[in-house]
Amino acid sequence: MPAFDLPLAELERYRPDPQEPADFDEFWHDTLKEAAQPEVLVSAHPVRTGLRLTETWDVTFRGFAGDPVRAWFSRPAGVRDPLPAVVEYAGYGRGRGLPHERLTWVNAGYAHLLMDNRGQGDQYGNGGATPDPHATAPGGPGPAVRGLLSPHDHHYRRLITDAVRAVTAVRALPGVDAARIAAVGNSQGGGLALAVAGLVPDLAALLATAPFLCGIRRALDLTDAGPYGEIAAYLAVHRGAERAAYDTLSYLEGIAFARRAHAPAHFGIGLRDTVCPPSGAYGAANRYAELSGAAPRKEVHAYPFNGHEGGDAVHVRRQLDWLCDVLDFSPRSG
Repeated sequence: MPAFDLPLAELERYRPDPQEPADFDEFWHDTLKEAAQPEVLVSAHPVRTGLRLTETWDVTFRGFAGDPVRAWFSRPAGVRDPLPAVVEYAGYGRGRGLPHERLTWVNAGYAHLLMDNRGQGDQYGNGGATPDPHATAPGGPGPAVRGLLSPHDHHYRRLITDAVRAVTAVRALPGVDAARIAAVGNSQGGGLALAVAGLVPDLAALLATAPFLCGIRRALDLTDAGPYGEIAAYLAVHRGAERAAYDTLSYLEGIAFARRAHAPAHFGIGLRDTVCPPSGAYGAANRYAELSGAAPRKEVHAYPFNGHEGGDAVHVRRQLDWLCDVLDFSPRSG
């Protein structure tokens, strides 16, 4: 697929008008207040993984509406000093999978929490373990359209709340430096990490690659690829539902979360990405932190000949170097 979005020079200047409702802040304040629980952790049980250099726990924490959300928590074996933590969010249709699948961050010396996606896990990877008991509102089978006609019913209201609660959960786990927490994700995970950056004011770092839910209205005009294509397919059947759908999606807009963020940020963008068009990610990066009064460190890495995979392992190496520097972290020193 050749480049199909704006030229790079225009992307670097692209600052779309905010498409967010007047009560955006009130909506998310009330949502998170309702989810607050005095004890976020339900349980944390050590598990055998066959890995000698990593210790892993099967964690359950309270997410949206107090629902139990599963996660894997891992640390380098034998290290007892408090470690900075990476909270990672998985992509669309994925669950937390198996505990030995994602070892990059723990091998770099960090504590690592991988959150399960409620009501997902059946499309890719090795499954999930967190149901979504509230997925009863009208909408199609995919998460992007579940509850599409009301922001209070939409799947991502619950999933974003879970993502914020995951930061609270990792801070409650032993051996974690609560002041040095990074939110990390790719695609849907990148969109969740970006939302967390906008909702958690003391987050230490954000690393978002090909973030979903950024520039949603424009993305719906540019691509039929899923998950945006699932929304378009729903609206093709439910003619006249556009206004309600657009209203709901405005509460989930990643650019709105980006404007409220404070943390240093690292973005990766494939310029031939037809799944999450690059103008959405650039819109979020270019408007990042503009409402927060902060001027955080920010890097954007573009990959002109790559699609949704972006910079792949090359980009991960850049993330590793950047986060180590931002968090002033050397594994050798603990």
